[in-house]
Amino acid sequence: MTTAGRRMAVAFDGLAGAYDDAHHDGIGRALVGWLAPGGDEAVADVACGTGAVALAVVAAGGGGVPVLAVDLSAGMVAAGRVRAERAGVGGAIDWRVGPAVPLPVADGALDVVLCASSLHFLGAAAFDDWLRVVRPGGRVGFTLPVASRFRPGGVFAELVAEDLVLPESAEDGCRLAAAAGFASPAGRLVSVGDRAVVMVRARVP
Repeated sequence: MTTAGRRMAVAFDGLAGAYDDAHHDGIGRALVGWLAPGGDEAVADVACGTGAVALAVVAAGGGGVPVLAVDLSAGMVAAGRVRAERAGVGGAIDWRVGPAVPLPVADGALDVVLCASSLHFLGAAAFDDWLRVVRPGGRVGFTLPVASRFRPGGVFAELVAEDLVLPESAEDGCRLAAAAGFASPAGRLVSVGDRAVVMVRARVP
């Protein structure tokens, strides 16, 4: 693991016990609802945190079992496992502790990649990896914070990727996806409480 990776893991381990699940669950449900993974599709929740997206996929009846959920933070994954067990879906998610880039899957192995509330920490390398792991015609969906409303503090400000320009609008998000090599991007501005994100979906050519 790189030094930056260790710093990120430690930082998010420290949040695991008091993570804002309600906010991230709202974003996760919105993203999953928009992409609507089918029940036979192989789905990954990238940089999953406590599993907002993975849990939303399972609750909606989508995704082949199990849904892959990967995060660098062992604390976040442990909290996610507890949430899944409490929801009675412990066997429906394949939890992995490790880097989300590259994903621990073969080329073209996935139908859908979803990444909520995390891409701004992963950086542009995530796009290249998603083009690798998602089959042609498959889909990606991600969220990014609205640039003018994003105020990270402490170590988290230092961990934000420098090679990814945060969007101000849905159109900015679509341009970002198109520039990365994805096809037919569509974007939305989504508000959850007093915070807003740009949500984007696109296809792999």
